[in-house]
Amino acid sequence: MDPLADTLRRLREAFSAGRTRSPEFRAAQLKGLGRFLQENKQLLQEALAQDLHKSTFESEVSEIHISQSEIDLALRNLRSWMKDEKVPKNLATQLDSAFIRKEPFGLVLIIAPWNYPVNLTLVPLVGALAAGNCVVLKPSEFSRSTEKVLAEVLPRYLDQSAITRFYGEDPRRSPSLGRVVSDKHFRRLRGLLGCGRVAIGGQSDEDERYIAPTVLVDVQETEPVMQEEIFGPILPIVNVGSLDEAIDFINRREKPLALYAFSRSSQVVKRVLAQTSSGGFCGNDGFMHMTLASLPFGGVGASGMGSYHGKFSFDTFSHHRACLLRRPGLEKIYSIRYPPYSPRNLRMLLVAMEARSCSCTLL
Repeated sequence: MDPLADTLRRLREAFSAGRTRSPEFRAAQLKGLGRFLQENKQLLQEALAQDLHKSTFESEVSEIHISQSEIDLALRNLRSWMKDEKVPKNLATQLDSAFIRKEPFGLVLIIAPWNYPVNLTLVPLVGALAAGNCVVLKPSEFSRSTEKVLAEVLPRYLDQSAITRFYGEDPRRSPSLGRVVSDKHFRRLRGLLGCGRVAIGGQSDEDERYIAPTVLVDVQETEPVMQEEIFGPILPIVNVGSLDEAIDFINRREKPLALYAFSRSSQVVKRVLAQTSSGGFCGNDGFMHMTLASLPFGGVGASGMGSYHGKFSFDTFSHHRACLLRRPGLEKIYSIRYPPYSPRNLRMLLVAMEARSCSCTLL
């Protein structure tokens, strides 16, 4: 087997097994990353000097210290970042539980540039590890000395009865049942009726573009009805032997735009939520989550990128611009960051760069 393919397979298996999801595992990786920086500071400074002729001062300020600060920040806030975020609800969902869960993507690729080869490699790595992902890390081949340290040293530190009830005995006469949008899609949907065996419904009328609410049973995973989005009143049923098998069935396929789990057991619903990934999730319902502007709507992986609804739409179509407004005339105070460098100026600058809360605002 190709070594890279084997590595990717092992990483995906590790993620699928849930190894990276616990806060303890994430924190352990971040602490290992911190030890790497602390125990190999001189090695990194020498590599940066060889690659970019960076001084010890610049290496400490722009590369190592920033990376360490990101690690410290993630460790301090990891559990709060991981918590489900409760969101406002509308009148129709007051009795429901609505929240945002931060899920890891799975296996992610980080490709770093050469200009800040430690900073721009480790800072995104901190976020990916804190989020519970497995990571493929690609340092820049142009900063060869730093790449060598990252490649050789860093790894040592990281390890179906409802139809009649809804539409009556004759769904075709119900004013509540819609019709297929076009002849093309009618023919596509009618073709899907040949999958498995029709248990309920199956009637159609091309003139009206009508297809009765239909339940298909004995459906095979490889049949067309299981290979595409249906967008019609057809419900295929695939039998599984257990909840484990159902979850495995979901996880073998591309991540869906939405996943609905129905069960009288809240533990079953919670387990499906915890062990699968989808753009959105709904327990014991298949629609009402879309009515909440406080919940993002969007896919993940093959089902789409990004999200919208409410403020999430605003954020999706906005550039988050970083702004710092500083009063003029203070350059003398900040001149310690310029040559000639000195140990005293370095100490002062590092203290000034420490992350700390401040309620002061300069207007």
